[in-house]
Amino acid sequence: MPGIDECLLEAMLVPGARGAAVVDWISGLALGSVGEPSGSDHEATAAETAELARMATEYGAFAPEEPAVDDDSGKAKGPPVEDLIVTTRTGYHVVRFVETTFDSSVFLHLWLDRELGNLALARLRLSDLAERLVLG
Repeated sequence: MPGIDECLLEAMLVPGARGAAVVDWISGLALGSVGEPSGSDHEATAAETAELARMATEYGAFAPEEPAVDDDSGKAKGPPVEDLIVTTRTGYHVVRFVETTFDSSVFLHLWLDRELGNLALARLRLSDLAERLVLG
């Protein structure tokens, strides 16, 4: 099971990957980053991406009225959104929320070159990485 650094290195193996980060979406801090930032720097990119993540998880248009519930504990399972995809003229941004046993507020952010990247493959790889990521 990969930690943050290993997870980011694996994310950069996705064809067309330009940059990747693990971000706390509550604080907007990058817990780790690799490659190029899609903005002016990694910290600014993390903060801006976290703002988008917060909006998607807090607004009713994106979040189901009834959250998914863990059968064992009866608690809500992770954020109500699995992932976000933002398409720009030059690239794709894929944000995958990480579910953990504690109240997780972490996501993986992968920035792909539009001409070289494969959006479907990136989404599958990020899903796998999010499931295997070990925090702490």
